[in-house]
Amino acid sequence: MILVCTASADTYITNKIINGNVSVTDANVGLAGTLDLFKLYDETKLNNIGSQTELSRILLRFDLQPLFDATGTNLNISSDRFKAFLQLFNIAAGNSSPKNFNVVVYPLAQSFDEGIGRDTAAFNDLDVANFVTASYTTQSNVWFLSGANAGGLLGSSDIDFISSGNLGAGIVNTAYTQNFANGNEDLCVDVTQAVSATLAGILPNKGFRLSFTNAEEIDTKTRFVKRFASRHVTNKLLAPRLLVKFDDTLNDFTSDFRFDATGTLFLQSFNNSTPSNIVSGASLTQVTGNNCILLHLQTGSFNFVVTGSQHKCGTGNNFLPGVYSASFALTSCDTTPVTGTITLADVIAASGSVTFSAFWKSLDGTLGYHTGSLNVARPARTRGNFTSRRPFLRITNARNVYSTSDVFRFRVFGVDLETQFYHATKRARKLTSVIFDKVYYQIIDKTTGKVVIPYDTVVDATRLSVDSEGMFFNFNMQALPTGRTYGVQFLVNDRGQSYVSEEDGTVFNVRN
Repeated sequence: MILVCTASADTYITNKIINGNVSVTDANVGLAGTLDLFKLYDETKLNNIGSQTELSRILLRFDLQPLFDATGTNLNISSDRFKAFLQLFNIAAGNSSPKNFNVVVYPLAQSFDEGIGRDTAAFNDLDVANFVTASYTTQSNVWFLSGANAGGLLGSSDIDFISSGNLGAGIVNTAYTQNFANGNEDLCVDVTQAVSATLAGILPNKGFRLSFTNAEEIDTKTRFVKRFASRHVTNKLLAPRLLVKFDDTLNDFTSDFRFDATGTLFLQSFNNSTPSNIVSGASLTQVTGNNCILLHLQTGSFNFVVTGSQHKCGTGNNFLPGVYSASFALTSCDTTPVTGTITLADVIAASGSVTFSAFWKSLDGTLGYHTGSLNVARPARTRGNFTSRRPFLRITNARNVYSTSDVFRFRVFGVDLETQFYHATKRARKLTSVIFDKVYYQIIDKTTGKVVIPYDTVVDATRLSVDSEGMFFNFNMQALPTGRTYGVQFLVNDRGQSYVSEEDGTVFNVRN
């Protein structure tokens, strides 16, 4: 799953010298379209006095509510398959940008007000936040050190930003740094540690401070100007964001279970249209927790029983209402008799697959909850055929328009063009989708061709899930800026080859 947290406030603060006689430490640029990071050394004297260092620092705060909401459902902040990235996008400055510098990101310890200033030339707009003042409630709340520059240990009462702290496993450094070799790169910093600690209630949600490193701020070199888009930029694809990735794939192997490999089967229970736990016996006791249900497979005299559990998801491994799963493997060499002296291995060798009756039952086996079937096939093997499959994918249920509040399940139909050929028929027929194991989606802006949500093959945040009906993925539309037209592309990693399948048939808009 991909979630995007947008900036709820951003600005930059500066002590720049104007006309050689004033340092604009009380200026505010909260409504400016850019976030400027610069450092000027001995470029201007203040009232003809000494060598001066002028610099700026960027302040950002994000609305984390989508993440707080997700921790109770399918987001596990303790998982190593959860990642959060702070992203800012480069804006061409119109003049030469500095090269080979570093930007460091710290969590803020003080709140700041964005302000309503716009003037980035003369800095004539006065408001908070600025180089001296962080915010204003009933009185001015000043930075402990001008420029939001008082760093220290988490929990200290006299700091502006948090440079270290105990986030649950001892004292750690909370600085996150990126090098800019050419100067025109976008910012993309892994801030998973800070976001996880914020969601866990350890770090305050005050935002971030971005600056050059301390060594670069105090050296004798000028760096002017690195410019990022602010949240007030016209093109919202360039607005600052927290890109959050986590693996929420659910792979039910009902339609593609193989011998000699571990697979998972799912059972879902509903009360009308609401997911709800199975109730068992005359007392209607809810079936919940670990090892709470049995899955029984049978063909002829062959029986296989495995224990299943209520499925877990989210922070703290919450149990999902009405969702149960069982994971197991069946060997193709099993010599258990099926009929007379004919073993399971004999049936597999003769036919290549076996269809089992599948029963979900109570732990004591006396109550049945669901009856179905499961076809299990041999692993795919060919004789000296090095031609791989040719995946062709199509979304079957897309709409033209979505709301930002929609979480939509896209159904994906797969065809292997190497082996499957369909001829026109007079009667409608239902085709079965080919299941490709590793399929990833990305979202593109159809107008510009820009990739808005890229493939993620590391934590599998954009990997397609599989259920008894075929392949699908859930997408939260809040991740996309409104008022634009989007399309979908697929990356298929199959049998040692990679393919990109363009989904030209799916074009949609997102609206508020």
